[in-house]
Amino acid sequence: QVQLVESGGGLVQAGGSLKLSCAVNGSFFAINTMGWYRQAPGKQRESVAAIYASGRTTYDDSVKGRFTISRDRAKNTVYLQMNSLKAEDTGVYYCYVKTDHYVGFQENWGQGTLVTVSS
Repeated sequence: QVQLVESGGGLVQAGGSLKLSCAVNGSFFAINTMGWYRQAPGKQRESVAAIYASGRTTYDDSVKGRFTISRDRAKNTVYLQMNSLKAEDTGVYYCYVKTDHYVGFQENWGQGTLVTVSS
């Protein structure tokens, strides 16, 4: 059983910063991919950023240069540092973690944390 515990969402003014955290608890062989998705009101869930086992990172064009994804392997935690926030960054942010259970992979999702950016 794998659980993802998210924290760090909230209300911030445009131009401000927030840092999201997602801790992975439970039993698994290794962590493969970690990432963040978001869902704005009335829109589909979209990928924001990802970090792979190699350390390579990818970002949606809309957040490049403003958001930074990182991971602490010792703590099994992934972070999303969000700077220069805009109103269009508002939404529920979901943590995504792909865990390796040796016999196969499992996709896991956090419960979501709300980020509201006021203009």
